[in-house]
Amino acid sequence: MKIVSGRTGSPHVTSQQFRQMLEGILGQDSYILTSGENLKPELSSNNLLKIRSGMMCHHGCISCVEIGTYDEVTLTNGSHGMQRIDLVVNRYTRNTETEVEKCEWKVITGTAKASSPAVPTYTKGNLQEGDLVDECPVFEIHYNGINVTEVKSLLSVAGSLAELNGKLEKKVDATTLGFEISETFTGQYLNSKPIYQKMISVGVLPNNTTKSISTGITGADYIWVDMENSFAFNHGASYPIPYVDPKTVANSIGVRITNNGATVIVSTGTNWSTYSGGITLRYTKK
Repeated sequence: MKIVSGRTGSPHVTSQQFRQMLEGILGQDSYILTSGENLKPELSSNNLLKIRSGMMCHHGCISCVEIGTYDEVTLTNGSHGMQRIDLVVNRYTRNTETEVEKCEWKVITGTAKASSPAVPTYTKGNLQEGDLVDECPVFEIHYNGINVTEVKSLLSVAGSLAELNGKLEKKVDATTLGFEISETFTGQYLNSKPIYQKMISVGVLPNNTTKSISTGITGADYIWVDMENSFAFNHGASYPIPYVDPKTVANSIGVRITNNGATVIVSTGTNWSTYSGGITLRYTKK
């Protein structure tokens, strides 16, 4: 076992260890990181592609186009009456003598065909196993005749941790709240008919308006809101649904069921958009 994030008295952290750490944090695939202009492609002509500023991670290897700049990639001419797909890859290489590593753009030219051209092959390396070359496809360049008809981005933009945390805070997942999203039998009966229940995610509550939510319920006979298990919540506060504010009636949350249980309509008289909600319906079937 070796220490990585600690002092040993001499330089000891390798690029391979750093890539290994980033793979553990970001994942082992390839992503554009939220930075600059997110490596936005800009076709200047049929022979020149500009790649705007940004940063990407490929198998833990970070490379960038510096903010405030752009890279230029020269494209090869298309052919009259033919179609072709080229690849623009981020090419990693390591020199075996000097151990110097670098990343650079490279265009891999495809084979021209009358129709249905194939994407060219590229070198798939494994940096953790010490491969000297590893190419990551970033853009496809589609030709029809001599003209470029499409520049297709192949990588998704990975959100920042702040964005991810924000989405997690707003997400309403009924399963994490201990409810079954799918229909379940409660073990109870009404007029000799089984009573079923289903948790409906409202998502973000409306701002002084109404919101319709499809329940996916069909064939309901008697149907009602289970008020003990229906609520609006955010950090540090929760309210039942429906809710009547004893001081300000307009600050209430209303709910009604329509279309034989197929639709739930939530209404608010003030801004409740900082809250999310879940509604549990109980019902018998015809």
